[in-house]
Amino acid sequence: MSPEVGELDEAAFDDLLRDDPDAALALLAALSGATDEKLRRSARELAGRVVVDVVRSGVPRRRGIGRLRHARADRSDGELDLDRGIETLAIARAHDEAPSLEELHAREWSKPSLALCLLIDRSGSMTGERLATAAVAAAACLWRAPIDTSVVAFAEESVVIASQGSGREPEQVVDALLRLRGHGPTDLALGLRTAREQLERSRATRRITILLSDARPTMGGDPAVAAAALDELVILAPAGDSADAEELATGVGARCVSLAGPSSIPEAIAEALQG
Repeated sequence: MSPEVGELDEAAFDDLLRDDPDAALALLAALSGATDEKLRRSARELAGRVVVDVVRSGVPRRRGIGRLRHARADRSDGELDLDRGIETLAIARAHDEAPSLEELHAREWSKPSLALCLLIDRSGSMTGERLATAAVAAAACLWRAPIDTSVVAFAEESVVIASQGSGREPEQVVDALLRLRGHGPTDLALGLRTAREQLERSRATRRITILLSDARPTMGGDPAVAAAALDELVILAPAGDSADAEELATGVGARCVSLAGPSSIPEAIAEALQG
């Protein structure tokens, strides 16, 4: 994978990505922390492109359930509402004139707006697969709600990597995440409160916190209290270590989805947002 000091064999990496995407993403995340500066820089540049490509090639964006609304015909691209415009059309026809669009209405489907806050547990070890999973999750959230997504990492304190409404590019956020190193205890309640503060800045009709964690706090207050104050909570927990996450989800009416690896993130988020 690294034929010479400071070099990254992208062809070999592409082969690994095709054969074992989870191993490839974990390796790329590990190389982003390499001691060799040139190799580290190459890995981070490649990671930004690869992670976004993995997300784009995954499950398509959910269109959502729209709501039928009426708007003035001169301000809409929707279908003309003939039932509401019968009188206006009749008067115009009687005077042999074209009806004014300002006096007619159109019907159009409006989609519910979506705001996301990705909350990443950075306590303990934050290398390899865990780091890759965080990067893919961030790119997936930013792809679904590119303007109204925040990304927060937490342990004993919270760090806002992308604030709500900042519209940061996925590659920039992925690069920032790859620089993270895990440490410290887990104040889950603090992380959840930070997510609420970020989402309160949004005017979206649907505001969802996506928690990437085993949901096992080691300090701070009761996370159930902080979780109950959120509009919606989805927990993405590692497969085989999801018992605490499932218990929290059951207690506060949240949803919990198990992750098989970094490449499973796009489908897991799509499944989580179906509710």
